[in-house]
Amino acid sequence: MSTLGHTSTGLKDFMERMATITHLTETTPNVSVEELLAGFHPSYRFGEVSFDTYHPDPSQPSQAEAVTKLKAFADSIGKNPKGSVFAKLFGKAKTTKNGIYLDGGFGVGKTHLLASLWHAAPGPKAFGTFVEYTNLVGALSFRQTVDVLSQYKLVCIDEFELDDPGDTVLMSRLMRELSDAGVKLAATSNTLPGALGEGRFAAVDFQREIKALSDQFDVHRVDGEDFRHRGLPEAPDPLQDADIEAYAQQRFPQATLAVDNFDELVAHLSKVHPSRYRQLLAEADVLVLHNVDTITDQSIALRFVVLADRLYDKDVPIIASGKPFSELFTPEMMSGGYQKKYFRAVSRLTALAREGQIGENAE
Repeated sequence: MSTLGHTSTGLKDFMERMATITHLTETTPNVSVEELLAGFHPSYRFGEVSFDTYHPDPSQPSQAEAVTKLKAFADSIGKNPKGSVFAKLFGKAKTTKNGIYLDGGFGVGKTHLLASLWHAAPGPKAFGTFVEYTNLVGALSFRQTVDVLSQYKLVCIDEFELDDPGDTVLMSRLMRELSDAGVKLAATSNTLPGALGEGRFAAVDFQREIKALSDQFDVHRVDGEDFRHRGLPEAPDPLQDADIEAYAQQRFPQATLAVDNFDELVAHLSKVHPSRYRQLLAEADVLVLHNVDTITDQSIALRFVVLADRLYDKDVPIIASGKPFSELFTPEMMSGGYQKKYFRAVSRLTALAREGQIGENAE
């Protein structure tokens, strides 16, 4: 009896230490409009930041100026939200713009500042990446997206970038209609609004839409060291495929492991709208990926970029076999019109792989 009791206790302890196994390829999230919109908030990494936790570089006065401007912008939100209608009735021109736009290189704290603005502002409010908003339109329709977001006081757009003419027209219309409805807009990018789209398509043919976008914003340049010169982080050595699941369970004994074959996951992503990738990963603490291979199809690659962003937002460590993430996209992709997206995805996936395999925190 005593031995059985000890054995039962030991088995219970062992079972409690075992990781839970799930498969993304067996998950097809059914997400309501309310659930989609509930995901439009700063990621885990910026869940508790504030203007006080942003430390401007004394040698870069534009950083402290950005804090001052954003605090004033936050104070203006919710005050006379339909002021544009009042101005029209009395023939008064708007003296201030409904948007603020932070331009600067990587690593100067633009996302930190944008998230701080979101936390400081009254709601309802939305925070998402440029891609998340275009995906939202795809999931809801343009008109429903406008109707929903027009009820918000603030819409924050991180990593604002235009990659094709369709997105140019789409976002130009969306921002214009939201601004006309009195919604405050805030955006970050590595490209000034007047230069959006350059190097990706014939931007000269879409100058009207690009100008309409840039006219929505007061632009503030945030100077500082641009960390792009650091290049990509070094990818960890690939693990033997037969070992990765046991290694993952050893490294993360109480986690929920999403275990999938790379090719099967890639195929499954085409059946799930990118706006639902956040919910696809809802139960995953760690991603265990068998046989990573180079993606050669552009549409597949762009879907995987969205997945990479959602993995990074949630800080999901990765343990993988096959090719390192530095070889995830073809050389042509890494030097083509979407190179910034692919560079970011490889950097983030590699950082998460380093976290999963060698315990280095992804930054």
